Amino acid sequence: MPRAIRFDRYGHRDVLYVAEVDMPVPAPDEVVVEVRAAAINPGETSIREGYLHELFPATFPSGEGTDLAGVVSAVGGRVTGWQAGDEVLGWSWSRSSHADYVAVPAGQLVAKPASLSWEVAGSLNVAGSTAWAAVRAVGAGPGDVVAVSAAAGGVGVFTVQLLALKGARVLAIASEANHGWLRAHEAEPVAYGDDLAERLRAAVPGGITAFIDLFGPQYVDLAVELGVAPERIDTVISRARAAEVGAKTDGSAQGTSTEVMAELARLAAGGQLEIPIAATYPLDAVQDAFAELEQRHTRGKIVLIP
Repeated sequence: MPRAIRFDRYGHRDVLYVAEVDMPVPAPDEVVVEVRAAAINPGETSIREGYLHELFPATFPSGEGTDLAGVVSAVGGRVTGWQAGDEVLGWSWSRSSHADYVAVPAGQLVAKPASLSWEVAGSLNVAGSTAWAAVRAVGAGPGDVVAVSAAAGGVGVFTVQLLALKGARVLAIASEANHGWLRAHEAEPVAYGDDLAERLRAAVPGGITAFIDLFGPQYVDLAVELGVAPERIDTVISRARAAEVGAKTDGSAQGTSTEVMAELARLAAGGQLEIPIAATYPLDAVQDAFAELEQRHTRGKIVLIP
């Protein structure tokens, strides 16, 4: 029988288990995809631990997973444009992609370029759409100097490259272990830690014009301290602090569309966007996958391979 990740209560990653489930049957406007790759994301940890209950309450038993890439296995009666055997990537809003098979609306899929690996294709939605929206929110372009916190993480690797493609100068805040990769992708690495504000000022005496926070509220405060205008600060983490200072909070919800997914897939397939795959895990090692993710020292994406 098909398998899917489930959890029956809020808790640590040990509440996750693999369940045998019925084969999904597509609704008239849905497509069933045999999943070949599905990334994991920090937001899934927050949902599973109950921290986002007010915004995204779970109904138990709950599935999980948004990113997906795979092969169409069945289509609903009103679906046109997809047929069995098509290779696709996309997303599920119903927390269901960490599974062997998933049913999703046909309008949440785009064609997977043949040259794109399954692992990268299955990593594009959450992190890629978040980065795309954040870059758009700060209006980055030629002449801008944009600082990015957690610049080598799952969202960060997208963000620094999308900023560079816009012509912005990128100051990438990350551990020294990631500085070589960041330099190779047209970003200027800056180590986090004590005296970060002074080191950023020294790097850009003329001032930083925009700031994208991918880590936490201390970086929203840092952006304000550095004199960045609130409307050019975007955080995908710290909604409460953003509201207090007038910063933006654009992320995955604002960036998710088939147009954005197709553009990210085109850039990745063409070599203009490199997405490092930190690790892959089989479905039954999902707890191990989240153990690695929750260390918060991953460069790029961790992917489940059903």
